Amino acid sequence: MSDAPVILEMRSITKEFPGVKALSDVNLVVRRGEIHAICGENGAGKSTLMKVLSGVYPHGTYSGDIVYQGAESRFSDIRASEQAGIVIIHQELALVPGMSITENIFLGNEPRRHGAIDWKAANRQALELMARVGLREDPDTLIKDIGVGKQQLVEIAKAFAKHVKLLILDEPTAALNEADSQHLLDLLRGFKERGITSIMISHKLNEIAQVADAITILRDGHTIETLDVKAQGVDEDRIVRGMVGRELHSRFPDHTPKIGEVFFEVRNWTVRHPISADRMVVKGSNFTVRRGEIVGFAGLMGAGRTELAMSVFGRSYGVYQSGQIFKDGREIVLKSVSDAIDNGLAYVSEDRKSLGLNLLDDIKTSVVAAKLSKVATHGVVDQVREYRAAEQYRTSLRVKAPTVDEGVTKLSGGNQQKVVLAKWMFTDPDLLILDEPTRGIDVGAKYEIYNIIQQLADQGKGVIVISSELPELIGLCDRIYTVFEGTITGNIDRRDADPELLMKQMTSAKKAQTP
Repeated sequence: MSDAPVILEMRSITKEFPGVKALSDVNLVVRRGEIHAICGENGAGKSTLMKVLSGVYPHGTYSGDIVYQGAESRFSDIRASEQAGIVIIHQELALVPGMSITENIFLGNEPRRHGAIDWKAANRQALELMARVGLREDPDTLIKDIGVGKQQLVEIAKAFAKHVKLLILDEPTAALNEADSQHLLDLLRGFKERGITSIMISHKLNEIAQVADAITILRDGHTIETLDVKAQGVDEDRIVRGMVGRELHSRFPDHTPKIGEVFFEVRNWTVRHPISADRMVVKGSNFTVRRGEIVGFAGLMGAGRTELAMSVFGRSYGVYQSGQIFKDGREIVLKSVSDAIDNGLAYVSEDRKSLGLNLLDDIKTSVVAAKLSKVATHGVVDQVREYRAAEQYRTSLRVKAPTVDEGVTKLSGGNQQKVVLAKWMFTDPDLLILDEPTRGIDVGAKYEIYNIIQQLADQGKGVIVISSELPELIGLCDRIYTVFEGTITGNIDRRDADPELLMKQMTSAKKAQTP
């Protein structure tokens, strides 16, 4: 390990919730100026540990000690930890969309002069902070008018405004494209050179292996080990072994596909942007799905994959211009989401927390939400049937929760994703569209999701998988379509697919041949 002085030590941290011990005797040692990664499966306790450190869970709600910069710290709230120089950036960014970059950077921390906010000074300081993180925008630009990658940089600039010494990032690249992710990782290296310490929670093991100096692995609320990346030659397989407690010889389950005839076809599908009338987000797209087939859609951020999927699913995005949908050789017209569900389609959104789940609901309510008629009698939900249906999915999908009465907001990301899958599996679809189904979940939970996808295909269903991870598409899908600027540019069989070919097709404007 580095001989740099220790900036943080968490000793014997134990945190309990009703019926659940989230952390049990956890220890963490972080040295000044290092990038320290925390890894573990969903539900291992990573985010809980960081919430203890940052005062989200205040002193007195846990047992154990926090020693920061050589002194015991007892943070009563998040403001107390920020005053000490500890700033946490959560996976769900805490920005106000209708406010400017400057207003967000200094929200609650505005520079003042003679008792009033000094906006001139705020803008000047905002530009300095933005330059430090490589954000080139007008500081008066509204947050809603910049992409997720730039919003992440605003959060980091906001941390610098609070004179950060220890920066905590929870899944910082989960929603970023490859270029934005690399920029953020480069920033962390730059912060290290300035003596700023970073703690990074991530499921992207390749990124962790790339930038981390040390890795602490948690499993089921316990500290398993801390690895010195350089000294121990740590690679992704070594991290996985620590996380799951065993070797994963393959990231994907073995599967022999049983592919039948084409049963779903989209022809010449064209969709206009919902606001910009002169902009086509889907342009003359053609694709097919066979029974028992897993079909991937690859494309760079903004290529139009999600727009295509949502517009097919009951025209839930954009303005329909032209095109036809055929199922089992018969044309179907899907003018609404209910039409799509009634015709055997299901769509799992990439944003499970905003669009996939109502976070105020429990598991049982969430599972049956898309097709209440299956558990209702004369328009009234039968609570016994509702409970039994939800319990069946909780057991079969191995959702980690004590009962189906548990609120979905208390579940880890991987278990929330399983509940969303259960919700749409409950509708008994013939075609299941999965948009970024493994985003923000760990390698063990991914393996379970892959198993579920393959089982659905083996039942004769068609599955569409949209993913930004090319290895995932290559390892899971039987065929892969590539999308560029709203146009399908490639239709590649699994045996021919490799990252170089896919990337070439993802960056080409040449339209693919009709499948």
